[in-house]
Amino acid sequence: MRYEVREKLYSDVNNIKYLRENSSWYKRLNRGEPLENMINEMKEKYGLRFRDKVDKVGTGIDLISAFMNVTKE
Repeated sequence: MRYEVREKLYSDVNNIKYLRENSSWYKRLNRGEPLENMINEMKEKYGLRFRDKVDKVGTGIDLISAFMNVTKE
């Protein structure tokens, strides 16, 4: 594995966790597949994309709104 890839990989705990859960990525990274592909897959699985964060905030707002409507009545 290239030094740059390894340094970027070990800079984030989520990267290490995902790599350990999906060990096939060791082979893919050693064969030259871009690290960004693994990071995108990891973010999608763990819900770390911007879209996922916005959805979580929207769900939280809906929950608070529903709670406030119940307490009004």
